[in-house]
Amino acid sequence: MEYVQLNNGIKMPMLGYGVYQVTKDECERCVSDALEVGYRLIDTAQSYFNEEEVGAAIAKSGIKREDIFLTTKVWVEHYGYEECKKSVYTSLEKLKTDYLDLMLLHQPFADYYGAYRALEELYSEGVLRAIGVSNFYPDRLVDIASFANIVPMVNQVETHVLNQQKVAKEYMDKYGVQCEAWAPFGEGRGGLFENETLMNIGKKYGKTSEQVQWLIGSNKGDNLHTSKLSPLSFSE
Repeated sequence: MEYVQLNNGIKMPMLGYGVYQVTKDECERCVSDALEVGYRLIDTAQSYFNEEEVGAAIAKSGIKREDIFLTTKVWVEHYGYEECKKSVYTSLEKLKTDYLDLMLLHQPFADYYGAYRALEELYSEGVLRAIGVSNFYPDRLVDIASFANIVPMVNQVETHVLNQQKVAKEYMDKYGVQCEAWAPFGEGRGGLFENETLMNIGKKYGKTSEQVQWLIGSNKGDNLHTSKLSPLSFSE
């Protein structure tokens, strides 16, 4: 497994398994399978309603907790200082853990200032190893990075070859915020796997269209293109 180092020195796996749209009935099995084949970053969220199933799979896996990088996200209805802090402890209980490797604010709406202040405090207390945001537009990210006490470690955004987030990535780089991709394969929509350009590039280099997308997204395909995408990727 390859890693990237966040701005606080914490190492995060480059490849992870996300459980968005995975049903409660299927989630525990899916996470167990992901862990069995080698995934060590597991990404969930309060709004996915499957934190308990993720926690159960991790607890039954036999893998040391410190070997798993566990991410969840605070939903907007839990924003504000007090409510956010309470919701983090609820997530900890559901996930059957006493700390989280990464906690994100899911959207840039409502009182995310108060919510982020709660994350800063929990980070300082060691409950959270890293904190960040998700789906924050460049102006909202700059706002948080400029005026919060702790610069976000991560901004998780939709990033793939058809949505390259070039401007957003420039600002993340400027403030030392790690770009993390969700839907790195575009959720399979828009004929991305059959994209003629990607398939032709793949034929030239002996790769599938999926491999070309990964090479571009992981910054390992610099000889294939000129743009820079997220150096992280995980499937949803």
